[in-house]
Amino acid sequence: MSITVSGARLQPALAGRTPAGVPQAGGALVAAAGLPVTDLLALAAAAGSALLLGWFPGRGWLLAGYAAAVFVALGVAGLHRLRICLRVADQAGRIAAAAALPAVALLPWAPGPGAVLRLVVATGVALVAARAAGSAALRAAHRRGRLTERAVLAGAGPASTQLAQLLGEHPELGLRVTRCASVADLPGLVGQQRISRVIVASADGDEHGVAGALRACRQLGADVAVLPRPAGLGLAVPTGCLDEVWGVRLIPLRRAGRHRPGRVAKRTLDILAAAAVLAVTWPVLAVAAIAVRLRLPRPVLFRQVRVVAGGRLAEIVKLRSLGQHSDPDTSWTVPGEKCGPLGRFLRITHIDELPQLVSVLRGDMSLVGPRPERPYFARQFSQDIPGYAGRQRMPAGMTGWAQVHRLNGDTSIADRARFDNAYIEYWSFWLDLVILARTVTSVATEAVGELSRRGGRS
Repeated sequence: MSITVSGARLQPALAGRTPAGVPQAGGALVAAAGLPVTDLLALAAAAGSALLLGWFPGRGWLLAGYAAAVFVALGVAGLHRLRICLRVADQAGRIAAAAALPAVALLPWAPGPGAVLRLVVATGVALVAARAAGSAALRAAHRRGRLTERAVLAGAGPASTQLAQLLGEHPELGLRVTRCASVADLPGLVGQQRISRVIVASADGDEHGVAGALRACRQLGADVAVLPRPAGLGLAVPTGCLDEVWGVRLIPLRRAGRHRPGRVAKRTLDILAAAAVLAVTWPVLAVAAIAVRLRLPRPVLFRQVRVVAGGRLAEIVKLRSLGQHSDPDTSWTVPGEKCGPLGRFLRITHIDELPQLVSVLRGDMSLVGPRPERPYFARQFSQDIPGYAGRQRMPAGMTGWAQVHRLNGDTSIADRARFDNAYIEYWSFWLDLVILARTVTSVATEAVGELSRRGGRS
């Protein structure tokens, strides 16, 4: 393993030279595909053995489905990420759980519970054994300078120096490290030198600037881990999820945004749910449109350009809830007296937003995401609110994590940006379902409350 040191700017000639005859991308390829390929081989061996031994006679399709479900479970649990420390024992329990949970679905078609139990045990043993053999082979290759990864160690001070020393003393970790004093320089370094791992020992400077630099590294495909401060304390994180450099624990950051399976799942949910809601609510939408046409002598639909993702603009359509508005593109609040009873009802029940489902079907928006903002205010907030611009890295949504916490209308923009960025960083398919469920509950509660108030006044 070689370690080179640079100042705030990397000197390209010193950046992690590759030993002669070693493919530069070999280590990164192993990090990306090593565990998935190993798991596929182990699952095929376990399923094939179960079929040959007669545990599931004539049910090869069932074994194939089980193996696919276990593979997906391993990926969802984050067990396809190759850690710096290759110790398999830390993850044995989670591997066993990934092998056991899908087996519940086998019980109705299995010859008996004993066959299922034998399959689960065989699968767990095969996965752990294959990973242990692969890790041993990879450590041996690392010691010979093979299949190593390019890494950068960011930060200055004793902690960074200690990590650099430990990485140099342990070639079995397989990292060829360049040191960089400034986190702000990391994106350029990662892009220029094809860095696959980033370790942050210290990150001085503006918090939002540091976060932006690390997000950029993840977008470039780098695996990012940070040293917790103060170090040496137990973390409420499973040991199998942590990285480790010879006793020094590191916290890996979630990988960039949504991977392709997640994007496909989210888009599928958008299409199916938007189409279903439109099919169910079109009578309500039609009655509301007629009411708007009778009460407001203007076009029924209100059209407005919004920033929907990454600075991209799209026209968003709503049912009109105001008779007139002086400048809807630059006026922040809407006086309550301008809405009228119909407008207030449409806004409280969110019926006025149902036409946005068409934007979801077109792909301009998602069901869940940061709310789209008008360009005038998006520019203003991006300049004045730290972290606001970062919320545009995910498509805008009809509802969002901020909205289910009642951060809409004339509420704190800084709070909204914080919730939106937290949603993006911790996005999951399950979180989208939670937000949709809370949105339905919140809208129903507000609508019932409004009807009760109206009934009391009458």
